Amino acid sequence: MMQNVGIGTRVINFLIDTAIIFLISYIAAQTWKFYVFYYHIIYFPFYYFFFAITVMYYVFFEFLFARTPGKWLSFSKVVNANGAKPSFIQILIRSVIRLTIIDCFFIPFLDKSLHDYVSKTNVVEV
Repeated sequence: MMQNVGIGTRVINFLIDTAIIFLISYIAAQTWKFYVFYYHIIYFPFYYFFFAITVMYYVFFEFLFARTPGKWLSFSKVVNANGAKPSFIQILIRSVIRLTIIDCFFIPFLDKSLHDYVSKTNVVEV
């Protein structure tokens, strides 16, 4: 039987992944600013890049590997209800719901985060 990870592991995953996403978003936003300045194209604020890259990051890593760099470092992975690799739709739902600010407030009520509950996935130890 697979053991679900605890809150501490999830926080470590979140901090590592958010730091990587922030760095990628910062580089993308600064590159875009260069093009805005020199080619007079439309400007997008940093948070556009942050949100878009967050979804792409989680979809890419969790669909291909069932793990993000944060999960690799904490020896955990995403699985579906049967313990198998989640489907693309499950990963997409999980990644989009993760953007909602209310996601973390469901942990006391559902015993898991909202993005895990709705997508019918779990984060387990490897």
